[in-house]
Amino acid sequence: MKPRFKMPTPMKITGRTSTLTHAFITSIIPHIEPTEDQIIESLEILGMSLSDIRCAYCWDKPTEWDHLLPLVENKFPTGYISEIHNLVPACGKCNQSKGNKYWKKWILSDAPLSPKSKKVSGIEGIISRLDKYEEWGSVTRINLEELVGQELWNNHWNNREKLFELMAESQILADKIKQIISKNH
Repeated sequence: MKPRFKMPTPMKITGRTSTLTHAFITSIIPHIEPTEDQIIESLEILGMSLSDIRCAYCWDKPTEWDHLLPLVENKFPTGYISEIHNLVPACGKCNQSKGNKYWKKWILSDAPLSPKSKKVSGIEGIISRLDKYEEWGSVTRINLEELVGQELWNNHWNNREKLFELMAESQILADKIKQIISKNH
């Protein structure tokens, strides 16, 4: 193996289905903007202030706000929405590693880049603050399918399935094209 060299991982068209599922869900859920007072209160519960915001999971510099309770589970919406009671500051590494997992189970897991794996000190305090955060306000959970009706709901998810079928067909063509190029290059 060559030092400091790693080939990029080949892409598969069908490797993006989870990203598209996430898009199909986040495109329909409500986003409720918090007030400045709500932001300040949320940070105080997490042991932070507007002048000192940290990743709620590992205490590093945050890059985004993460959904504490996942929007997607088993490839379908959980019904949780984007609102301050379901959002905490996070660094990109923690957000990516956590994915759609329940935060407490993930923090204590051996998942790559979880706080336990990163050997973050003070995990008990982090969990305690996040427990308080969960108790702070009730996270809105909507039965989306019931709200919009069966027909509209099925149309939305059928479009997702059609897109996945087209991606699978496209992957077969891409594999053939790659094989021809590899043989002739």
